[in-house]
Amino acid sequence: MPARPLAQHAEWRWATTQAQLVLNSRDLGLILRFYRRVHGLNQTALGALLGYDKTYVSALELGKRRIDDVGSLRHISAQLRLPPHALGITDPADADHRAMVQFGASTVRLAEIARQSGHASEAVSELWPLVARLEARLEDGHGEREVLHLLGRARIGLGVALGNVLPEERLGTAAAWTLKGLALAVYADDPQFTGYALRMHGNECRKAGIRGAAVDRLTRAVAVAPDDAARAAALPLLARAAGALGDAALFDRTIQQADHLLGSVPHTSLFNPFALHEIRLRGLADTGRVEVAIRLTENGPAPTLAVAPQWRVIELITVAGIMLAAHDVRGAATALDSAVGEATVQRLPHQLQRIMRTAGTRLPEVQRTAAHALERLRGEMAA
Repeated sequence: MPARPLAQHAEWRWATTQAQLVLNSRDLGLILRFYRRVHGLNQTALGALLGYDKTYVSALELGKRRIDDVGSLRHISAQLRLPPHALGITDPADADHRAMVQFGASTVRLAEIARQSGHASEAVSELWPLVARLEARLEDGHGEREVLHLLGRARIGLGVALGNVLPEERLGTAAAWTLKGLALAVYADDPQFTGYALRMHGNECRKAGIRGAAVDRLTRAVAVAPDDAARAAALPLLARAAGALGDAALFDRTIQQADHLLGSVPHTSLFNPFALHEIRLRGLADTGRVEVAIRLTENGPAPTLAVAPQWRVIELITVAGIMLAAHDVRGAATALDSAVGEATVQRLPHQLQRIMRTAGTRLPEVQRTAAHALERLRGEMAA
């Protein structure tokens, strides 16, 4: 019997929109023709793979012969790496697969809630085993659409959660995981999913210091956004990336678009007045307009329930940096002390490193406190 085609991208063809239509038809002849076309096989080669002769394959494809016995259908399903239900088979293995997909989707949702609630380390713990299990299934050749979609979301969720709990020197790992998720989103040809993946990967690129790529991904996320809600999810992240890149014109234009949507789109943990205020302050400082940022510092909105806990830490550090620029050393020290406490409780090493940079030589005591907290977190992570 010839070796099974090894090209992974060909196995993934079962996850495309066209493949989904073919599988949903449960038409064995159509499925066989699709498989041959994807893998570049003729009827003789496909027959050898299945243990049938060319004439029999031709008859199956033309609908002149039918296969009704479960054993033969299960054999075809196994050889072609098809989900059994596509051929009308329901067995314990397929039921287990369905349960795994449903459980996995719930795990991804709960991990996202945990991360936004300030428990990113718990989100990582939940997502690691799910990603490993889904990748093992993919390695076995099972690249159904629902599996790839779930794996893409799990990889992205894992990357974003890692972006919260890893120190700066390891943030490239978070960006790499979100890139893996983006690859699956693009392959699945799902615009909504692709926009989400572009947003998440772009933001992790920014955090890892890959600023040009961050702006590119986030600009594309805004461009492909199918509605105002998706656009509102991408604009704050693009504004942050544009500010980090020092592109004042893009930053101003993006912030203006976000402000325009504030009154018409429901607020989220990212898209809300509090988060946008912090993004505005940091972007103004990053683009050389510290004086404007100083004037805006005291007029920020209060955090609401929609604001994720880590945003309070982020905002305290940003405000402290602007206070130092305004020579308000005492105010900056108070803000950074609060930030150290919150970043320690929420286990945010990257934010502790931001605190250390912001404190610098002007607030050595705060810098030492943050360094000690960071060292403790690193020790816990190593253990």
